[in-house]
Amino acid sequence: MASSVAPVDSSICVNARSTPARRWSRCFIATRKPIRHARRVLGTARAVADPVQPTPEDQKTIDDINEIFGVEDHVEAFAGPGGLPFIRLSHACGSSVEISLFGGQITSFRQASGDEVLYIRPDAVFDRSKPIAGGIPLCFPQFGPGAIQQHGFARNVDWSVSDSSADPNPDDREPEVQLLLRDNEFTRSIWPHEFQAALTVNLHGERLRLDFRVINPSSGGTFDFTAALHSYIEVVDVERSAVVGLQGLKYLDKVVSATSPPECEEEGEAVLIQGPVDRVYLDAGEYAELHVGNGAAVALSSHGWRDAVVWNPWTAMPDAYRRFVCVENAVAAVPIRLDPGSGWRARLELYVKDL
Repeated sequence: MASSVAPVDSSICVNARSTPARRWSRCFIATRKPIRHARRVLGTARAVADPVQPTPEDQKTIDDINEIFGVEDHVEAFAGPGGLPFIRLSHACGSSVEISLFGGQITSFRQASGDEVLYIRPDAVFDRSKPIAGGIPLCFPQFGPGAIQQHGFARNVDWSVSDSSADPNPDDREPEVQLLLRDNEFTRSIWPHEFQAALTVNLHGERLRLDFRVINPSSGGTFDFTAALHSYIEVVDVERSAVVGLQGLKYLDKVVSATSPPECEEEGEAVLIQGPVDRVYLDAGEYAELHVGNGAAVALSSHGWRDAVVWNPWTAMPDAYRRFVCVENAVAAVPIRLDPGSGWRARLELYVKDL
């Protein structure tokens, strides 16, 4: 049974301006120390890969974004891996985020020290042939397997930029960009519904803030969906990691059965990864943290995401499994139902803390 959502103020900004909007708010710079392990995978892959020039169409997209939405030193479009259009947000404190327009997907979140928080798998490709493996894929309108393609189509299509901003205070500008996905002929061939989805990405000092909204703009059609932020977080070694904040919760164990998982209860204070793990924690609350194995943790503070998912494939991915744990914010067990004119919203703040 789907969970119905009443009409809400879920307006999505579609901006046709020629200069970026400015937002008057003082940026808080986090003072906690960054993850202290060396940068890996994403930076290394970019350093050794042969550069791929963007297609003329992708180059025009990059140029148009910079002209309309660019904010000097803080919001910039560029040709990323595979020549794909990317957005980079840069904070004055030194932190940064990189987002691929293909999939509306965050592929990098670096602390001011330069240390990478997220993980890109070594089998990731950047040619639009399939979703990018790693970072923070956005699963919508389906999480997991189901009636349409695995994890939905949002991570496998191009998004557009609809707005950007930066705090006008010259010392502490807080960069932000909003990405937009609307139904089109391709999405309706898979999922026959009219929708608008927006992902706002904000750098609040060394904190990454994500605001995801879905609107049903139709005049007569109701639809159900599930969704998730499928965050791949880098760890020193998976057997030294632990997920904290889930004790006492019920969870579906999908390692036992992907189609009919048994419901279990989390008895441990921490979830340790000592074999394959694929668990959907129900009504998970608003906070969890992943201890990465070196005296630091990545905290995930959320609102609106009802469930949490912990996933590591173990030796099914022999080249990758030791370097990441997925701690995902989701609405997975009970779909969201949107009536015409209604909307849904969920937020996530991700940051590094010392233990």
